[in-house]
Amino acid sequence: MKINHRGHRGGTEDTERKGRYNSFAFPLCPLWFSLCVLCGFSFVTAALHAQTDISRPLRQVQFRMADHPASRNMLPAPNEADLSSTLRSFTGSSLLTPHAMEQALTQQYIRQYSSRGGIEWLNAVMRRGSPYLSFIRKEIEERGLPPELLYLPVIESGYLPTAVSKSGAMGLWQFMKNSIGGYDIKINDWVDERRDFWKATQGALRKLEDNYRALEDWPLALAAYNAGLGGVSRVVKQTGVQDYWTLSEKKALKEETIHYVPKLLAVAHIMSHPRQYGADAWPEEAPDWTRIPLGKPVDLTILAAQAGIDIGLLKSGNAELNYNITPPDASWQLKIPAESALAVAAVLDRKDIQLTKNYLHTIHYGDTLSALALHYGISVDLIQNANPGLRNQYLQIGKPILIPAFKDVGPYQGEQSAGSNSAGNSSFNGIHLVKQGETLWGIALAYGIDPGTLAQANNMDLNGTLSVGRNLKVPIIGNDE
Repeated sequence: MKINHRGHRGGTEDTERKGRYNSFAFPLCPLWFSLCVLCGFSFVTAALHAQTDISRPLRQVQFRMADHPASRNMLPAPNEADLSSTLRSFTGSSLLTPHAMEQALTQQYIRQYSSRGGIEWLNAVMRRGSPYLSFIRKEIEERGLPPELLYLPVIESGYLPTAVSKSGAMGLWQFMKNSIGGYDIKINDWVDERRDFWKATQGALRKLEDNYRALEDWPLALAAYNAGLGGVSRVVKQTGVQDYWTLSEKKALKEETIHYVPKLLAVAHIMSHPRQYGADAWPEEAPDWTRIPLGKPVDLTILAAQAGIDIGLLKSGNAELNYNITPPDASWQLKIPAESALAVAAVLDRKDIQLTKNYLHTIHYGDTLSALALHYGISVDLIQNANPGLRNQYLQIGKPILIPAFKDVGPYQGEQSAGSNSAGNSSFNGIHLVKQGETLWGIALAYGIDPGTLAQANNMDLNGTLSVGRNLKVPIIGNDE
């Protein structure tokens, strides 16, 4: 009984205590709920503010990446449609490492290229390269290669697809004849595909990839592009050093190769920070390119006029052509702006348009097929193909023959006109008289040569002062197109 009573009492006391607590809690419940709601709202609001404060710097960092040297090329801030493409552009590791940027030669070339003349030259070169920049950048991105490779043609050729070095290297990426094997680059009577920006870009990037796989270091891979993979590999093996900067310091590489990588890094750094150096942010890019088979020779001038394409752009896109007419090779493909593909296809399908033109020449005494071929800039075989049965020993005086018009020339006037168009643009046999206000940078741009090469040929410093009236040695520029 006592136990039960104590239990009952205990239960009664507990009930009384709970009753007292409950009677006290019930009146306070609305107040307590209000306090909880207010506190909860304050906490959520603070969290939201905190989230805003945290995310804002992150967004700022994201957009500032466009100003970072690892950025592709200082494009404007991307819109949402371009976001995925922009993010892919950061897949390649940057060459502009702190160690590379603190090198004395890199700093020297930054000062050189950021001079007034240097910036003007860079702006002009990048404008000249504008038809090719979009294509080259996409090729680099798709391969996940360092973004600074976009500026390698600045160093190699000044973004001039017809550039020819003293050693005979040609095109944007300066391929030698003996180095095109395995890269789908052809040279024949119709084309020199070292000037083909599409094939040469793909070949050059493949070569750089091969170099990197062999040397496992990007500065060394670039050095091998300049001096040859075999030569750089031998230096690495002989010295036991697999670092470009150390080998440069030891003078184990060629002098040109020691300066090669710093030049590229300097240009890439400046063009990644255009506002800082007063350079143009980014030139207007050409439309996307596409390739189409023609199946027959076509005159570029006629095709451009009929399809509404700028003839200068069409020639820039197909600079590998030796003539103004495309090859008869059915496998050869013409590069055109993608937006013009339908218009070009419509022109090719028309039967009422003659897409090639010919000169009509009347045979005179003393004419030979070889002299005619030399004057009109084509081969003897092409003249014979256009005139079935025509043989050199059976030329009939007074007989008209057709000559394919591969370039614009005047009528053949006899042997005195043959051979008048001579090429010779890689040796410094010409003279340029310096005028008021001219710089080596501007003169180099006018003659389509590297400023450093011009300075070296005249035993001058690139940023040295030019005296008005001084004679400079320059290449002789041919007057044929």
